[in-house]
Amino acid sequence: MTNTAAPRPSIDALSVGDTVIDTTIPVSRADLIAYAAASGDHNLIHWNERYAKEVGLPNVIAHGMLTLGSVVARVTDWTGDPGSVLDARTRFTSMVVVPDAESGPPTAPTAQLALTATVGAIDAEAGVVRLDLAVSAGDDSVLGRTQVKVRLA
Repeated sequence: MTNTAAPRPSIDALSVGDTVIDTTIPVSRADLIAYAAASGDHNLIHWNERYAKEVGLPNVIAHGMLTLGSVVARVTDWTGDPGSVLDARTRFTSMVVVPDAESGPPTAPTAQLALTATVGAIDAEAGVVRLDLAVSAGDDSVLGRTQVKVRLA
């Protein structure tokens, strides 16, 4: 069997300012339900449209930690090692609204997170890279000051 995984990044090949991840992450109502089941966070604002609107939200919104976790998962995809994350920090700056799919299956993504990760700092001696992440949904930045430190082998 052939390993078709992407090669792991080399710290020697990186420079501050390099864009290493530029992708979109789909989010569906089914993702919200699955995350609620896994996390135990069954707050109505994450799955009940009527309730979300009654409390002043535009629609159902994604869990903040689902948003962050989805982003960090793309970082570990890039490093090739889920144990590479040393530190992750962010500020939740806006909601990720996940409207109901008007047509199609409930698994159809109705929100998209845009993620760009650039190299912010390199500590070659320690083998650590700090990634600065920009994360938005539509025109809104949803995570601010997001940084993830990873150790590269």
